[in-house]
Amino acid sequence: MLRPQRLLHEATRDSARLRPPSGIGLDSPGVRMRMVERLRQLKLADDFVLSAFERVPRHRFVDSAFVPQAYEDTSLPIGHGQTISKPSVVARMLQLLAEAPGRLRGGAEVRLGRVLEIGTGCGYQAALLALLSERLTSVERIAALHHGAQARLSALKSELPLCSFQLLLADGSLGRLGVGPYDAIIAAAGGEAIPEAWLQHLAPGGRLVAPVARGAGGQRLMVVDRVRGAEGPQEWRLTECEGVSFVPLKSGVLV
Repeated sequence: MLRPQRLLHEATRDSARLRPPSGIGLDSPGVRMRMVERLRQLKLADDFVLSAFERVPRHRFVDSAFVPQAYEDTSLPIGHGQTISKPSVVARMLQLLAEAPGRLRGGAEVRLGRVLEIGTGCGYQAALLALLSERLTSVERIAALHHGAQARLSALKSELPLCSFQLLLADGSLGRLGVGPYDAIIAAAGGEAIPEAWLQHLAPGGRLVAPVARGAGGQRLMVVDRVRGAEGPQEWRLTECEGVSFVPLKSGVLV
C-alpha cells in the first residue's frame, strides 16, 4: 500500500525544524535583553545608551571559544594582548559621553555628534557608537584587529542603521586623527596622561572620556570637558571618576 505524498508546506515546515541552530542560542534577542536589564538595574546608563546594547550582537565580536561568555559582565581576550571591555564599563563610559553639556541643543535631545574612538579593538564599542553618533572615526594601531573590526562592522551595516563611520589604521596617541574637531572622544587604553593631541581634537563644548594611570592607585576614569572660561578663552575641566582597568596606551603601528 502506497503512502500518500505529504503536502508541500508540511514538508517545508519539517525541513526547517531540522536545520542546525546558529549562534549557540545567542542570536536570540532575549539573551541580549537579559544583559541590558542587568545594566539597567545597576543604573549605569539611560535608555538612549541601552538602546544600542539591545541591538548589537556582542557574541559576533568575540572569538568562538568565548561565545558562551559573550553576554556575561566580563572582559574577554581578542588577541594581540588586547581585550573587549566589560559591558558595564562600556555602558558607564558611553553614558558619561551622553551626559556632556554640549549634547543638549535648544532643549532637544540629539545624538552624540562627531565621535572619535581611540582603540577600535574588535569593533564592538564602535558598533554601539555608530548607533548613537552622527559620524564616527575609530583608530586602531594593530592591523589584524583593524581589518577584523572593519569586516564585522561592514557586515553589521546591512542589518542596522549605523552612522557614517571611518576606521583608521594609525597611532591613536598622535594628532591628525581623521577630520576633527570632535564633539566626543573615547579611549580604550590609558597612559600616564591624556595626550595633547586628543585635547586639541576636542571641539568647544565637547567631552573626552579616557582611563588615566594614577601611580600605585591604578587607573582612574577621567572626564575632560572643553568649556569657555570666565575671560572668554577655552579651557579644559577635568573630573576624576571611579577606578578602571584597561590595557596600556602604546605608540606605533603593528602591521
